[in-house]
Amino acid sequence: MSAARRSAALLVLAAALAAFPVEAQVSEAIDQLWNYDDPAASEARFRAEAAKADPLSRQALELQTQIARAQGLQRAFDAAHRTLDAVEAKLDGAAIRVRVRYLLERGRVFNSSGSPERAVPLFTDAAAAAGADPEAGAEFYRIDALHMLGIAAPPAARASWNQQALAAAERSKDPRARGWRASLLNNLGWLYFERGDPSTALAYWQRALQARESMGDATRTRIARWTVARGMRAVGRLDEAQAIQTALADELDRAGAPDGYVFEELAEIASARGDGAAASTWARRALPLLASDAGFAAREPARLARLQELAAAGAPAPKPPERAAGTARQS
Repeated sequence: MSAARRSAALLVLAAALAAFPVEAQVSEAIDQLWNYDDPAASEARFRAEAAKADPLSRQALELQTQIARAQGLQRAFDAAHRTLDAVEAKLDGAAIRVRVRYLLERGRVFNSSGSPERAVPLFTDAAAAAGADPEAGAEFYRIDALHMLGIAAPPAARASWNQQALAAAERSKDPRARGWRASLLNNLGWLYFERGDPSTALAYWQRALQARESMGDATRTRIARWTVARGMRAVGRLDEAQAIQTALADELDRAGAPDGYVFEELAEIASARGDGAAASTWARRALPLLASDAGFAAREPARLARLQELAAAGAPAPKPPERAAGTARQS
């Protein structure tokens, strides 16, 4: 989020708090303080706002749930649980929205820390509670809970949860709820991709890209373009995949924000063409960027090893084009 957008969000939050009890505005204004690419800075903003509020107020409790989410994104899971323990102790008599957000964030912490079986009942309860929430904007959080079930549930159930969430987003008249469409289409694409069906995955990703383009978010639209190109590589449409990834590489280089994921894909496309020299060049650009990402390095050691192999003189035989390339990029 840009400095201008953060300043605007703070003004919106101040206006929402001044307009209390228009509670739905409070939830939305709090959400506008997020920069998911910088959870530490987001946590600091939430703490600054929470310090101004009555500790027992609706605003303070919602802010605490988002502090916990930011802690979880920083992999400070014990701290996140302690933050949520403090919220849990104040849930009696709290607004339904506070309970919904508490359940969502407790579930996210369990899921991110490797306990999805503990997260699923929490997301189920969050969806039910959001469905009973009479406030405007409740559908956004219900869809969030369904979307998380699509991630944390056993693999056989994930597509169904994602489809339920997508159906709710598509029929909603709430712009924020409808904004879930792109993420859900992206997630459905990855589900089919990981099942070995790249053609269906690509169809979902193309729909996700259309949804992203309609939302005006340049960063997430670029990720959606990357994902479409990943699908094209998987189905053998190498010329189209290379054109998209090359355009992305040029755009991001001009912006001073080179992307290791883009370079990785260009290395794989070159390898698929049998061009070991180009594969090595792109892999050498990708390696320092992705190896310095602690989360990627922890999740994707095989991909780092693959890049090291490609970077070495003489690229190995290309991978089968339908093979999944690890963790999904979230657009």
